[in-house]
Amino acid sequence: MGVNMYNAEGYYDPTSYEALTNIIKEAQAVRTFRPIVYICSPLSGAVEENQEKARKYCRFAVDTGYIPLAPHIYLTQFLNDDSPAERDLALFIDIVFLSKCAELWVFGETVSKGMGIEIERAKRKGQLIRYFTEDCKEVKN
Repeated sequence: MGVNMYNAEGYYDPTSYEALTNIIKEAQAVRTFRPIVYICSPLSGAVEENQEKARKYCRFAVDTGYIPLAPHIYLTQFLNDDSPAERDLALFIDIVFLSKCAELWVFGETVSKGMGIEIERAKRKGQLIRYFTEDCKEVKN
C-alpha cells in the first residue's frame, strides 16, 4: 500500500507525503537489517546432540531478528574434529568468522576449551558477549 500525495480532503500535500514515505522506508530498513551473531556452544562429547542444540540456538537468533553463524555446525561437514590438525584449522576459521560478527552469543553453562578461546578472543576485540541458558533465556551479568 503506497502513500497518497493528496490528503483526505483531496488537496496536494507534499510535506505529509514525504514524512509518511520516510517513516515507511525507515520501518522497512529496520525489518531488513539483521546483525550477524556468532553462536558459541559446546561441540565435543555428545556431538550430534550438541549440534541439534546449536541448530535450536540458530533458530532462536533468526526468530529474534539476527543472522546466526554457528561454525561448529558448518565446519564439521568437511573438517574432522577428531584430527588435531583439522581441529586447529577449524579454530582458526572460527576466529576469522567471529571477527565478522557483531556479537558473540554463549549458550549453556558448560564452556568447552574451544568456546573459551572464542570468548577470550571476543573479549580482547571488545565485542559484545551475551550469555544464554540452554532454553535461550538471556542471563544478565
